[in-house]
Amino acid sequence: MTYKIAVLPGDGIGKEIVDQAVRVLTALNLDIALEEAPVGGAAYDQFGHPLPPSTLELAKNSNAILFGAVGDWKYDSLPREHRPEQAILGLRKNMGV
Repeated sequence: MTYKIAVLPGDGIGKEIVDQAVRVLTALNLDIALEEAPVGGAAYDQFGHPLPPSTLELAKNSNAILFGAVGDWKYDSLPREHRPEQAILGLRKNMGV
């Protein structure tokens, strides 16, 4: 059985960390399928929301989530509902964890 992992790098150092984690997972030759989607500030820049519906749907339809880090000073002035950290809070709420 192939396990589907949602890869959500996030912002700043999150992308760097997740890139290395993906390298390790790939080197292990496990039966996994990795699918990346934007989250946090990166998603806000692309879609105007830190947790776009397509990212949430990917997370819900995956066996696991590899989540990087979110946040950057450039998003500090955004309204609360659009700040990058709302991505992880939204995932927790929508997935019941």
